[in-house]
Amino acid sequence: MNILFIGDIVGKPGRLALQNNLNTLKQKYRADLTIVNGENAAHGKGLTKKLYHQFLEWGADVITLGNHAWDKKEIFDFIDGADQLVRPANYPEGTPGKGLQFIKTKQKTVAVINLMGRTFMNPLDDPFQVIDDLIKEAKSKTDIIFVDFHGEATSEKQAMGWYLDGKVSAVVGTHTHIQTSDERVLTNGTGYITDVGMTGAYDSILGMEKEAIIRKFKTGLPSKFEVPETERTVLSGIFVSIDDKTGKTNTIKRILINPDHFNFD
Repeated sequence: MNILFIGDIVGKPGRLALQNNLNTLKQKYRADLTIVNGENAAHGKGLTKKLYHQFLEWGADVITLGNHAWDKKEIFDFIDGADQLVRPANYPEGTPGKGLQFIKTKQKTVAVINLMGRTFMNPLDDPFQVIDDLIKEAKSKTDIIFVDFHGEATSEKQAMGWYLDGKVSAVVGTHTHIQTSDERVLTNGTGYITDVGMTGAYDSILGMEKEAIIRKFKTGLPSKFEVPETERTVLSGIFVSIDDKTGKTNTIKRILINPDHFNFD
């Protein structure tokens, strides 16, 4: 089972990078399943119904979310019927949408789980307790379980990786928009990376215009963040090869494509 995961799509530049590269990446890595984090896709915050379907048309099989899941209010109108959309599972009971989706591929069914950390983030339910029940549910249908852990603190992400080592196929971090270089297969066979990174404007700060963020740091005053208009983009992703029989990761590789770096091996 070959899984391709593309990190946080940020606004129009991120969508452009995804559209321009996704088919090539899917062919290169012979992807059986493609997952895209789309929580920043609409002007840098949130996801619209149009973009959800657009990502699927471009070749994504699943879209995961994060702390900006609800920023575009129209998501409440379609999330319950979107069976290829996964929001953080540790929102309180009764929250619209699902935190676990089962996706059928030609090879096997894959369970895709989205969780959100609590350190420096919104005070949600404990992801370490929530995940145990989700794994039991997932194991009833498949041994291939992929987790997008959306969190700020590297320590919390590493803790989740080690906690799930041997219980799930892969744990990939999202949210910070900076790709880390610590991809590895953990001791008991779980593929792991602290943060996949973002897909968006290359000459930016976390996908946003540089000037407004620099001004906020210099003055301490509120500043409106905008996604820059640019064709210079970065695409960040991860490729995970998983054993169909055991559900363990065989190989995990970073993908980074930008004007100064072309990691496409």
